[in-house]
Formats: sequence, structure tokens, C-alpha cells
Amino acid sequence: MKEEMGNKKEESSVAESEYGEPAQYDPTFNGPIRKRGCTDIICCVLFMLVILGYMVVGILAWLYGDPRQVLYPRNSAGMYCGIGVYKDQPSVFYYNILKCAASLNVIAATLNGLQCPTTQSVKQIVDRELCPYFYTPTVSGEWAIPDDITNGFNARDIGVKIFEDFASSWQWVIAALVIAMVVSFLFLLLLRFIAPVIVWVLILGVLAVGAYGIYHCWWEYDNYNKLNASISTVGFTTNFGVYLQVKETWLAFLIIISVVEAILLLTLIFLRTRIFIAIALIQESSKAISHMMSTLFYPIITFILLLVCVAYWGITALYLATSGTQVYNVVALNSTQGTCGQIMGNVTCDPQTFNSSDYPGCPSARCVFIMYNTQGLWQRNMFNLQIYNVVAFLWCINFVLALGQCTLAGAFASYYWAFSKPSDIPTFPLSQAFIRTLRYHVGSLAFGALILTLVQLVRIILEYLDHKTRAAQNPCARFLFCCLKCCFWCLEKFIKFLNRNAYIMIAVYGKNFCVSAKNAFLLLMRNIVRVVVLDKITDLLLFFGKLLVVGGVGVLAFFFFSGRIILPGSSFRPQMLHYYWMPIIVVIVGAYLIAHGFFSVYNMCVDTLFLCFLEDLERHDGSVQKPYYMSKNLMKILNKKNQGPKKGKDKN
Repeated sequence: MKEEMGNKKEESSVAESEYGEPAQYDPTFNGPIRKRGCTDIICCVLFMLVILGYMVVGILAWLYGDPRQVLYPRNSAGMYCGIGVYKDQPSVFYYNILKCAASLNVIAATLNGLQCPTTQSVKQIVDRELCPYFYTPTVSGEWAIPDDITNGFNARDIGVKIFEDFASSWQWVIAALVIAMVVSFLFLLLLRFIAPVIVWVLILGVLAVGAYGIYHCWWEYDNYNKLNASISTVGFTTNFGVYLQVKETWLAFLIIISVVEAILLLTLIFLRTRIFIAIALIQESSKAISHMMSTLFYPIITFILLLVCVAYWGITALYLATSGTQVYNVVALNSTQGTCGQIMGNVTCDPQTFNSSDYPGCPSARCVFIMYNTQGLWQRNMFNLQIYNVVAFLWCINFVLALGQCTLAGAFASYYWAFSKPSDIPTFPLSQAFIRTLRYHVGSLAFGALILTLVQLVRIILEYLDHKTRAAQNPCARFLFCCLKCCFWCLEKFIKFLNRNAYIMIAVYGKNFCVSAKNAFLLLMRNIVRVVVLDKITDLLLFFGKLLVVGGVGVLAFFFFSGRIILPGSSFRPQMLHYYWMPIIVVIVGAYLIAHGFFSVYNMCVDTLFLCFLEDLERHDGSVQKPYYMSKNLMKILNKKNQGPKKGKDKN
């Protein structure tokens, strides 16, 4: 017996040495460390320099860019149609476009960057009563859609109708989104009381579905067995439905479902204590949120910051793509007249001050937009600046998400490490955590965000290369790309998981990113079974919550906007809508975003309390000197208790 105990102790010590030593008791620790210093300063400085450079790029793009290039068509003189002096002429009219196909003009265009030397201004043609050989109408710089197509589909009319639908139903759309917010809020608060019921109902429901699957497969197998329907009588066929009419198929299904059902039952039996722990942590998370309601609205701040990042990236990309100085040259529409051949493409001009009378020997001379200047330092590095724009954008996005996770972790950690709840919970814990994170840990958050950004860049490059070379790929190349994309997808998921737990440790202990990531990873590996159980139960519960919110509000919106439910005294009628499904889609998407925002806070709370719970188990033993901070419910599940009173005894 002693030898067996010795072996177990030896195995335990080997496991501890492999995944690090358990956390030791610290008499001065009672929650998120307040006396801390700045971490990862080098990365903080680098991130600030990148942000400063990003602002400079945006300012220069604003100065040199001209988004009108993608919004309005232009005539041969480089003037925009639909604005300014041509505001009443929104379309371009190409006159004798066959000139563009002339071999001489093609060569000239290739060598000199010239545009098609055909007149694109209608007024002079009409004044001189010159009729074109044929005409091709354009709208907003694109070829016009034939009438037989536009009669069946008119995007402008559909857009107007959709706008009218929103104008007449926006109050009810907002009301539905408010209902989604209230349901999400109540669901999270009620998890404190109904989490055990929901979890066990879902688990037993899965087992019941498996049991019915076993019964149905046996019933099908028995029927086809009596009919002697065997796979040997069918042979090979591409009609896979035939295989559902033979006994071997249902026997295979029966065996597979039975094995899965047995695994689930054994898992439930041997991991029942860990399931109880997961449920208790979920209940404790609901209790923590009830004491810090402001945390539920923090996703609004994250959403606003993300919106700013996306808007800045989009505007900067647009202005970068349209930057460059416009180059105008004097072009002769008829190079055979007089001295026209001498000025063809060699003389620059200004369309605002150009006068054809300055070239008496060439009456067909025109000041034509040729191209954008690509010779300057700014223009030569346009592609590099777009790459910089993407990298800075991804880094900023990941930093904003990291800031939200670390802030919420700091708030929820202050709840767990409050020995007497709620009296020991700090005042304004969310604000304190936010200020503490920005003051000390910008560098650490930027470090984690940079690692994730680099992995995402590799995935983007792989997708780009795969798209560009797909036509020339052989099966081996396709397999290689598929493997690479799968590996980096898994790596991105792992980095996100590691960063999330590293930010929790940063919020609690105030150490740098590498140390925090290492400590979090080793702590989780020492409790890997608990991690898996809690993660899956939380995912199952939150999936059910999202399904409840989105499905319930979506069904309610469908019945209301389709006219199946009419509120008494309401002036709204379904007949007022052109497309009743549009507000329904908006409600469903909005309800999902609201539910995701609320539940992301809850998920962060569960993860934070879980790490604190594991630290609590390793640091303390329930003695008078080292009492547990966990709730009485968790201590009861683990058969643990505090042996003596401590000042400010836990009131949970």
C-alpha cells in the first residue's frame, strides 16, 4: 500500500515538474495587484510609433487622395460628371469609340499612358451638329444595363422601397432589439438559479436523442433484415439513397451511435464532479455580473472603437488608392492637321486655363487627362503604404479586443478575490481595471495583439496565393495549401486562447505578457480535464442562450411584420411594407449582435473566475492562515471548508 502511494506521489511530482510548480501562498495577495509597473515597454513604444505613422499616412492620403475618382465618371478633359459645372450631366458619352481600337492610338497609349483620344464632351458635338457613328451610354462610369434587364430588376427602386420600409417600421425594429437586450440580460441574471436545470436538461436531451437514434437504427435494421435486403444485392452505385435500404448500413449506424452513447455515459459518470464545478462557476459568474452591471455595457465601448478602426482603415485605403497628381497633356484629335503632330502628347497643360486658340496650327488640340503621376516618392511606395494600412489595422483591431478582455478580467478578478462579498468589492471595479490596464499594460496587450496579427497576415497571404495560383495548381499543391491553411487556422485559434488567458493573468498579477502567458498555460495544463469540461458546458449553455434570444425574437418579429400578430391600438399594418422580410432580417442580425455582446462578457467572467478558482486551490488550504476565497457552493462540491474565521468572513 505504501509502495502504491509512493508511486502515485512520484507520478504527481513528475506531472508538476512537467507543467510547472503549483502557485505558492502569498500573505500579501488579496486580488489584482495595485502596486505594479509598466510592462513590455519596448512593444508599447513600437505600438505608439506605428499608430503615429498610421496617422501620418492617413493625413497624407487625405491630402493627396481624391475619392471622386471611384464615385464619378470623367470626360476626356479630366472633369468629373455629376458635380461642379457638370452637376446636371451625370453620365459620360463616348463619341466614336472605334478610335480607341486604332493601332496607332493603342501604341501611343501604351508608350505615353494616353487615354483614348475620342471626345467625351457632348456639348461641343451638339453645338457643331456633329453626329457620332454610334453611341454607348454609360452610368456612373460603367456601361449601361440594357432596358430588357433593367425592366425586371431596378436596384434604385428596390433601394427606395427598402428605405420606405425602414422609415415606416424603425420604431418596431428598435422595440424588438430592446426586447432582445432585455431577454439577454434576464437570461444571464437567471443563470444563477436555472443554470443547473438548463445544463442537465441539455445533457439528458443529448443522451435521449442518442437513445432514440439507437432504437431507430435497430428498428430499421430489423425490418431490412427480415426482407433480406443486403448490400451484396445492391453492389456499387452512385445513388447513395439505395444504401439506406440495406441492413448493413443501419447496423453500422447502430454501432457508431451506441459507441458514442456509451462514451457520453461514461464521461458523465466519471466527470460528474467536474460538471458540478462548472455549473457552480457559471452560477458564480451570474452573481458577479449582478454586482457589476456596468460590465454588460462595456461591449458598446469595444464596438465604437472597432467601428473607428474599420472606418479609418476604409477611408485611408480609399484615399491611398486614389492619390496621385493629375497629369494633363495637349492632345490633337486629328494628328494630321497642320502642326498637330508636333505637340502630340509632349506638352503639359492645365484644363482650367487651357485655350485651343493658343495652338493656331492645330484646331483640334485639347487638354486631356493622361494619367496620375507615379514618379514621386509617395506614388512609388503606394503598394507598401497599403500593406502598412492593413498591418496597422489588424494590430489596432486585435489591441482593442485585448483591451476589452483585460479590462473585464480585472473587474471580475476583483470580485473573486473579495473575501467578503459584496462589501469587499472595490468601488467602480470596471473603471479601475480600465485605467489600470491603459496605465501599465498597453505594451503587453500590444505584444499579444502583434503575435496574433502576424499569424493573421500569414493566413491572408496564403489565401491570396491560393486564389492567384488555383488555376495552375496540381492535386499536390492544392493539398499543401489546404494543410497550410488548416495549420495556421488552428494556430490562430490557439494564440487567441493563449492571449485570452494571458490577459487574465496580466489583469490579476501585473506581469509582462510572456510570463503571464506561460503561467496561464501551465496552470491550465495542470487542470486540463476541468478546462475541457468547463469550456464545453459553457459553450453549450451560451449556444442555448443565443438560440433562445435570436430564435425567440426572430419568431416574434416574423409573426408581427408578416401580420400574424396585430397589436391593438397600433397604427402599423403589414400592408405598409413592400418587403416585410427586411425588418425581420435586421432584427435577427441585431439580436444576434446584442446576444453575442452580452454573452461575450459572461464568457470572459467564467474564464476569469475559473483561473482565479484554480489559483485559489493551489495557494490556499482552508486553514486560518490560508482560507479559501471560493464560494461555499464550490467548497461543498470539493468537500472543502475554511477551518476558522477570518476578518470579513465570506457571506456567500
